[in-house]
Amino acid sequence: MSAYIEAAQPFAQPILNQVRAAVHAALPDAAETMKWSMPFFTLNGRDVAMMAAFKAHAGVGIFDGGAMGGGEAMGNCGKLASVDDLPADLAARLQAAAVLAAQGKPMRAAAPRPARADIAMPDDLAAALAAHSAAEAQFAAFPPGARREYLEWVTSAKQPATRARRIETTVAQAAEGKRLNWKYEKC
Repeated sequence: MSAYIEAAQPFAQPILNQVRAAVHAALPDAAETMKWSMPFFTLNGRDVAMMAAFKAHAGVGIFDGGAMGGGEAMGNCGKLASVDDLPADLAARLQAAAVLAAQGKPMRAAAPRPARADIAMPDDLAAALAAHSAAEAQFAAFPPGARREYLEWVTSAKQPATRARRIETTVAQAAEGKRLNWKYEKC
C-alpha cells in the first residue's frame, strides 16, 4: 500500500496517508490489502474501506451501508482534492462499517431491481410448439428465465425470415431439452 501512495500524484499523497491513519486509528485490527489495483482495508475478511488516487482527485469509499459512487466519484466521499475535503465524520463512518463487517451484513444496500414485464407467447411460436408435443412439453418445463430468453430472441427478430428461423431453432432445441444458450452452460 505504501508503494501505491508513493506513486500517487503529490496532492493525493497526504489524503491517502490521512485516510490510512484514520482507518488504523478507528480500526486497529484492520488489515491492508490491494484489490483491483487499489488499497482496501478489511476486518474479518470483509471490506470496510477503500481509497484510490487519480490525476486530479482522490476517492474514498466506506462500506457503511451507504450507496457507492453515483457517477460523480469513486467511493462515497466525493472528489477529494485536499485533506480538508475529507468528511468530518470519517471515524464514525469507519466504526459503522466495522459493525456491519462484524455482523456479516452486506457492505452496501443492494439497489432494488425493477420488475421485468412478462413477454406474451407469440401466436406463431405457440403454433409451432403445439405441432411438436415433445418440444411443447419441454418448453413448458423450462424455468421462467430460459423461456424468457427464447421469447426475447424470437420477438426481437426484425425480418420475418429471421423470426421463422428462430422459431424453428426454438422448437428443435426445446425438443432436445436445450436452452437457448446451451453451448455455454459448462463454460
